[in-house]
Amino acid sequence: MTRHLPALALLAALAATPFALGHNPYLLNALITTGIVTIAAMSLNLLLGFTGQLSLGHIAFFGIGAYVSALTSLGFDVELLGGLRVVHEPWPPVAGFGLAVLATAACGYLVGRLSFRVRGAYFVIVTISFAEVVRLVALNWVELTQGPLALTGIPPFSLWIPGLGTTILRTKLQNYYLVLVVGTLCYALIARLVASRFGRAMRGLKENESLALSVGINATRTLTLAAVISAAMAGAAGSLYAHYLRIIDPDVFLFSTTVTMVIMVVGGGKGTLLGPVVGGLIFGLLPVALRPVMVPEAQWMVFGLVLIVIQFVMPRGIVPGLVGLAARRRAPVAEAGPIPVEARS
Repeated sequence: MTRHLPALALLAALAATPFALGHNPYLLNALITTGIVTIAAMSLNLLLGFTGQLSLGHIAFFGIGAYVSALTSLGFDVELLGGLRVVHEPWPPVAGFGLAVLATAACGYLVGRLSFRVRGAYFVIVTISFAEVVRLVALNWVELTQGPLALTGIPPFSLWIPGLGTTILRTKLQNYYLVLVVGTLCYALIARLVASRFGRAMRGLKENESLALSVGINATRTLTLAAVISAAMAGAAGSLYAHYLRIIDPDVFLFSTTVTMVIMVVGGGKGTLLGPVVGGLIFGLLPVALRPVMVPEAQWMVFGLVLIVIQFVMPRGIVPGLVGLAARRRAPVAEAGPIPVEARS
């Protein structure tokens, strides 16, 4: 419980933030979009931080989740090969959220089974290629996705709340707390996973795959299951994105978003629970601070400089750096000793 106190304190601060900001719509919008991308970064950290597999195509699962959820809620009528027509009547957005999670989990399984036969640069190339294929499908299958014209009119989430009945989440404040709840659930799930035998298997493969194999860890099964869970979380984030903005187009697959996720994970501290959250808040809100003085294209230079400074001062990321600093202050004698265990978990 004690090790989760910083996370609980951060959660309490985030829950109180809208009231501290006076429900400012501009800042609430920035916090909502930052929270959604942070959930996707947390899902990427499950692969990059705990298994050591760098996926640069992670945005594909985010985009698939967005399109599946949107199309489930909007309905469609498309003609497939052989003259077969598929007609789908609109379902509630909550059903779209569930289908987005299931669809991206299935995609994660397929990609994992195919791509984990290779490692290193080859794995990175496979994931990038997958993301590009999905983007081209979204761009060119106009009858289903509207291509560059975008899917519009996506309905907002509606939830049944005891005592209040069915509530449509139209306001930014409602969507903010929805993102906060989903993000908290994802964080709790990842915390439970990494503390389990499955989590030890993931870290074993990351530290020394040959040794892990020698003690009976099934690498393909472990990595594929990690990919399934990671993809499902990214799909959930994509669903939140679609129903919050209520419009999506193929730009949802932008490679720059994947790069942003990687920066959030690496800058915050990959392989830690809080790292992607802290990195997500810093690099998600940094554009808001820079917007009055800098065009979006130039902001990438600041991103790079901030990441370089973080890596120079805290090579393992912000969270492990702060944990190590606190440990050295508590035990100055151990300053020259090995990196504390807390900094690696």
